[in-house]
Parts: sequence; structure tokens; C-alpha cells
Amino acid sequence: MTREPGPVEPPVALTIAGSDSGGGAGIQADLKTMEAHGAFGTSVITSVTSQNTRGVERAFTLPVEEIEAQCSAVLSDFDVRAVKTGMLAEAPVVRSVAERVESLDAPVVVDPVMVAASGDRLLDSAGEEAYESLLERAALVTPNADEAEVLTGVLPEDDDSAREAADALLDLGADAALVKGGHVPGATVRDVLVTDEDIEIFEHDRVETDATHGSGCTLASAIAARLAHGDDLRDAVAAATGFMERAVRYPLDVGEGPGSVHHLAALRERADRHPTAEAVEGIVRSFVERDVSDLVPEVGMNVVGATRYAERVGETAAVEGRITRTMSGVNPNRGVRFGASSHVARFLLAAREFDPDLRFAVNCRFDDDVERALSTLNGEIAEFDRGAEPEGVKAREGSTMQWGARTAFESAGETPVAIIDRGEVGKEAIVKLLAEDDETLQRRTLAVLSALGGQDGS
Repeated sequence: MTREPGPVEPPVALTIAGSDSGGGAGIQADLKTMEAHGAFGTSVITSVTSQNTRGVERAFTLPVEEIEAQCSAVLSDFDVRAVKTGMLAEAPVVRSVAERVESLDAPVVVDPVMVAASGDRLLDSAGEEAYESLLERAALVTPNADEAEVLTGVLPEDDDSAREAADALLDLGADAALVKGGHVPGATVRDVLVTDEDIEIFEHDRVETDATHGSGCTLASAIAARLAHGDDLRDAVAAATGFMERAVRYPLDVGEGPGSVHHLAALRERADRHPTAEAVEGIVRSFVERDVSDLVPEVGMNVVGATRYAERVGETAAVEGRITRTMSGVNPNRGVRFGASSHVARFLLAAREFDPDLRFAVNCRFDDDVERALSTLNGEIAEFDRGAEPEGVKAREGSTMQWGARTAFESAGETPVAIIDRGEVGKEAIVKLLAEDDETLQRRTLAVLSALGGQDGS
């Protein structure tokens, strides 16, 4: 029998940019990112580059008439809701693209690609001068610090100079400017969004990696895709910078160079939720079957599993209401759901800052007997002392777990299998067991339980 189709109507976005044979940037990155955001990506290729993770070997700019033919083909057929421009290479291309987008009733996000991450130049000097005609049509321009300096003469080195550069871009005709902070030194990355009405800073921790190839293309494409969905500019930028943070945090180790950002990391995170929840449920069942009463702390026990790309508490699965003692053993109060744990989840996420392979954790009671049982485990046991916690950390709600994990990891020679919190007045002593997979967490917990009972652990 034949089946009726069930058509889907995603918004259409258009990228006008160069092709990256290495797959991490350019048209390839744009289309992957647009798809990840539920937009249908169309493309106009302006140039063909021969490049990989180590650098650009050759670049060839297509004739302007070929670029215009692609634009005509796309715009005559598709209801384009947003446009993103990337590598335009030469002045005639810049001017042609500016003319093409002038009459469009759609926001244009201009990523002024001028220099590759490898340092290779991707735009000639005449092209730089021609950019003013394109900026006049930009709903948003997204330069990094080097590009902002080329366009405005102002090098962003802090919030004030980033705002000065953004104001200059608005004077050139852009409706808004997002001056990216990835090239500005500092422990955090601060992206400064400036419009005629407001300024907003999007801040996130810097990820120590060289695998940032394609980050600019990916961010601009994510913004364009969100705009195509109808988001306002502020929400689109907020969503895209969060998306970008994860894409850089979990880069793709491909090629012999630094690698590429992970354009589909957010999709992979969502796809990993069901198996992660199932793994937590399996651990809980084993704890009920073996009766881990001797390890349940007064505050209750929780098992937490993080997806492979988890960055937030809502991306960790745990027992709602925790595991508690009963007359006949232990029992979970309710089922497993995402975001059910705060305390253990925040600790696990903080531990993942040092070892992203860690995915599972459980909190157990702690005393001298448990400490002796822990010595049967293969691996380092670390700890932190709440008495040494800075007052400023204590004053920030939810910060103790991050501080404790950081303190323990910095004092350990390797990833610890357990971290002891000896507690303080009003705070129960706890030990948290950590593992890369559910079976290992199960085995370590039951080994400690066996050692407590005088049996041989493994």
C-alpha cells in the first residue's frame, strides 16, 4: 500500500558563504547548525577553499554572476526568513550580496569573515572597504575582536572598548552589533550585544581548547536560525551563545589539527536522555535488590546520571524525592526524572569540569567504617574541608558543591573515585562516588557495601 506524506514546514534560512572542505566552518557548519535549530538551510557558495583542521591551502572565489545565479534560484523559490553571510572574499562579491539582500523582508546576520582561525586571510583589503554597504543592511553584525578592529579601528579589550566598537558599527548602519569576546584574554568570555536601545553582556566560562574552528560561523548561523523561527534578537543571541558554549565544550576530535566545534552537541544531548535515565533506573534497582541501607545518609541517597553533553542540572537524571530507608530495606520515593536532583547533580556537573567523561554519581553516608571500606576501592580518594570554604562562596546559594569539587580535584593526582565531605555543624558528612558509566558506579558502591559487611570488595 502507499502511504500519505506528512509534510513538515520548517522556516527557511539562507547562508551566503564559502565552502570549507574540512567540514568544520563555512557553508558546511552553517547548514549543520541551521538543521540543529530546526530551520531548513539553503546556501549560496561564494568561494571554494581547500582547507582542513591545519589551515587553508587554496581558495577560489566564484564569478559574481555564478553567485548571483544561486541567489536568484533560492530567493525565487523559498520563503527565506533569515539570512546569514560569511566568507565573501572580494569587494565585488560583498557589493553584490549587499544589493541582493537589500530588498529582502528578512533579517540579515553579517559574520564579517576576514581571517581564518589558523591566521589565513580570507578577505582582501578592497573587500574590507566594501563591507560598509553590507553593514547598512545588517540586522546584526557579529565580529570577533580582530574583525571589529578592521571595521572600526577600535580593538575590543574590555567591555568599554567592545561597546565603543559596537557603537561604531551601528554608526556604519548596522541595527545591532554582537562583539564576541573569544579573542579577548580572560577567564570568562564576554560577548557584548549593543543596539540603539540597550547593551547586554552574555558571559560564560572560557573553555581551554584550540578546537574552535567554525565557532564564528556556527554562532552567526544559530542566531539566523532562531531569527527565522521568529525569536526577537535578544532571545536569539542568548540561545545561540548557549548553544555555542556547548559546541566548544565538546569539540570533535577530527583531523590532525585542533579539530572542530561540535555543531550537533545540543541535539546529541537530547538524544542521550532516554538511555541515561534508563541507566539511572538500573542502578536504583540494583541498590534496592542488594539493600544499600548501610550506605544511605540521613538526608537520603540519590543516584545522578548526566547525559554525555550535560551542562545544566536539567540535563541530569535522578530519583525524585531520593532513595530512603524503609522497614524492609530501601526504596525510591518516586521515579527517575531530569532535574530531580540539585545537590548531587551540581556536584557531578562541577566534577565534569575537570573530567568530562564522568557521568554518574551517588551520595553515601560517611563515618570511620565507611572510610575504611573506601580503602578497598581501586583509585584515589579525595576530600574537601568545609571549614576552608571562603565566606564569599558560602554566601552564594548553591556554590559549595562547585567549590568542594574544585578543591578536591585540584588536590588529587588523578580523577578520584570518591570525594569525601566531612561536613560541619548542621551539615551531615557525606561521600560521593563517581564513575564514567553506570556499571562502574554500581560496582564501586556495592564494593563499599560489601566491605562494610566484612565481605571481600572488588
